[in-house]
Amino acid sequence: MIAKFFAALRFLTTIPVPGHLGDEIDDLAGSLVFFPVVGVLIGFGLAAVGWLLWPLLPALPAAAVMVFLMLAISGGFHLDGLADSADGLFSARPREQMLSIMRDSQTGSMGVIALIMVLLVKTAALASLPQAEAAGALFLMPIAGRCLMIFMMALLPYVRDSEGRAALFYEKASQQKKIIYITGALLYSGCWYGAGGTGLAAGTAALLMMFAFAALCRNKLGGATGDTLGATCEITEAVVALVLSAGW
Repeated sequence: MIAKFFAALRFLTTIPVPGHLGDEIDDLAGSLVFFPVVGVLIGFGLAAVGWLLWPLLPALPAAAVMVFLMLAISGGFHLDGLADSADGLFSARPREQMLSIMRDSQTGSMGVIALIMVLLVKTAALASLPQAEAAGALFLMPIAGRCLMIFMMALLPYVRDSEGRAALFYEKASQQKKIIYITGALLYSGCWYGAGGTGLAAGTAALLMMFAFAALCRNKLGGATGDTLGATCEITEAVVALVLSAGW
């Protein structure tokens, strides 16, 4: 189990892991249960840094720094999925062409727009919050993003056969059903701990957005890809920040 935790840490973050612990394919395939745990760890770290940073800088620069740290921790992995998903899903092409566009490493205009808007929403929403509420948002955002990726996997089939690293998680599809209730409990526990009733509202809004995005992916692609899973993380993080901003 320790190796699976470190595999999740390697996969979801740029945090250095010593040695070769968790770098086996089987470890990564069985690491899904630790996605929310990694989200909690990231959340605690971001909340601590944000708490210290807010008194030192004006709100907008502080928010921009924290959004950059969120990007750095994930290595831009999920943002890349967001850009590829936007280019494909909004290309008005047949399904196979959409999948081909999403596989292309170049970023098109829709991808750039999606990146700008998500980063802008996160920064503006965080900047609108005072110190304690901003720390709560920074705690909640990575938890919601990682938890709702698991919900997305449970909802939609994988559409790229055995291609991509995301296919590894679908090889053990039974684990999704086993941990979905635990993931939901952790999501709402984190929401309550981070922001009370407003946090619960933010978690629910993120869940509803995930369902809407899943419906779009099912309609356009017939299921999920690694890119759409990354997009799920980024979109739901932005929704959490936006709802907490509105609540404040």
